[in-house]
Amino acid sequence: MRNFREYNVWIDGMQLVMDIYELVDHFPSNEKFSLSSQIVRSVISIPSNIAEGASRESEKDFARFLEIALGSAFELETQVIIASKRKYIAENNSDEIIKKVISLQKRIHAFRKKVLNKK
Repeated sequence: MRNFREYNVWIDGMQLVMDIYELVDHFPSNEKFSLSSQIVRSVISIPSNIAEGASRESEKDFARFLEIALGSAFELETQVIIASKRKYIAENNSDEIIKKVISLQKRIHAFRKKVLNKK
């Protein structure tokens, strides 16, 4: 059985969840049930899918959940860009978050490839 808590992509995904919660706390209240909610769902999906995938028996199944986590990371990137364009996030903050998201995307992609090559 895999221990998802040991994967750097899960650890960094969890840190990103904390960063995003801090960020959306400053969004306008009218965004509570729209963009901020969507951003939170996307970021939570990243480490959640890594953890769920780690429970799967086959490498192929694990890789599929890593692919879902990667998709959520791309959703998150898009949503942060939207929030930045709406001026809910300062440009320097959005740039910092996007850098973290892109780094995580690359590492999830590489990890997925590694998992698939274990077959």
